[in-house]
Amino acid sequence: MKSRTGLFVVLGIVVLLFFWGCGSYNGLVGVDQEVKAKWGDVQTNYQRRTDLYSSVIKTISASANFEKSVLTDVVNARAKATSINVDAGDPKSLEAYQQAQAGLQSSFSKLLAVVENYPDIKTTKAFQDFQAQIEGTENRISVSRRDYNTAVQGYNLKVKTFPNAIFAGILGFHEKPFYKSDPGSDKAPDMNFDIK
Repeated sequence: MKSRTGLFVVLGIVVLLFFWGCGSYNGLVGVDQEVKAKWGDVQTNYQRRTDLYSSVIKTISASANFEKSVLTDVVNARAKATSINVDAGDPKSLEAYQQAQAGLQSSFSKLLAVVENYPDIKTTKAFQDFQAQIEGTENRISVSRRDYNTAVQGYNLKVKTFPNAIFAGILGFHEKPFYKSDPGSDKAPDMNFDIK
């Protein structure tokens, strides 16, 4: 009789561990999917920015014949930014993606500086519409990156806290990297206005 009671106790413990493990696994899958969805939002907003940049390049090209090297730099940076495949769980691919996006934004800033010297472009309706859309897109990108980091924080907490850490390690759930700011963005920009 005692061996039978012992068997039921062991069997009961195994069943409890099974259901506890299933619950932990499902919870980890849920937060992993949330991180992937938030990363998809980040990529969607970057794609929106890239599409807008393509539109403004066409608008500017049609409006004026000016410093083609600046326009070429933007086109090349756009091609580089769209060619990178990112794994949100891989810090190196995430960093490469961030660098490509920063390169695109930098080359586009140079293009906008050149446009300042061409008043005909600045007054076109298409260019004015673009300026409003790009401001909204940059805000969307900022919100998406913040939401992604919030999802990563929730995921990492679930993966690293006990007792989930036991199942996370066994089942291959590892800590994910946060989206980081561009190098040097922690320093205030040097604003030097030479107004006379």
